[in-house]
Amino acid sequence: MLALRKWLFSGLLVIVPLFITLAVLKWIIDTLDQTLWVLPGAWQRWLFENNIRGLGVLLTLAILLVVGAIASNFVGKRLLGWGDAVVRRIPVVRSIYSSVKQVSDTLFSENGNAFRTAVLIQWPRENVWTIAFVTGAPGNEVAAHLGTEEFLSVYVPTTPNPTGGYFVMLKRSDCIELKMSVDEALKYIVSMGVVVPGGPAVLATKPSNS
Repeated sequence: MLALRKWLFSGLLVIVPLFITLAVLKWIIDTLDQTLWVLPGAWQRWLFENNIRGLGVLLTLAILLVVGAIASNFVGKRLLGWGDAVVRRIPVVRSIYSSVKQVSDTLFSENGNAFRTAVLIQWPRENVWTIAFVTGAPGNEVAAHLGTEEFLSVYVPTTPNPTGGYFVMLKRSDCIELKMSVDEALKYIVSMGVVVPGGPAVLATKPSNS
């Protein structure tokens, strides 16, 4: 019975990650295949009849490259600026668009600093520690109310689903910067501490006693 249990758990350790990985890849491919609707109807029917999958991935990459190339030149920037100004004049739409654009600019911009640093903080109370991500720093009115000490904007993810969490502002002195990469920290969080990143854990940073 002990041998059977060992084989069962060994099989699960092999099959479960492989199954989940294949399921996620299938979902991504199926989602990207939805871009094929931009092709002529005859092409779509031929692809469907011949059960050709995955072409949507290549088509999506091609569209992104073309849009990126256009947006990178002078004419493209002028057109994007004009379109952005038009969208921002539409009620309701402008509030949604502005919020999404600010987040996407922060996440995908080459100069953005979102989720670039993993930190160790005491959460949700003192002497209870968790890993969080620095997303920036408070500004304007918020920074004025926080005083002269430096604060960081921090995202505290939940486990095992890091897409949900809490946004908090903490003193920089209360955040211990980690040497582990963001990917390593995410694996650590998603695995609920099972997958421990190797190497030194923290930099020489001490939290405040206040």
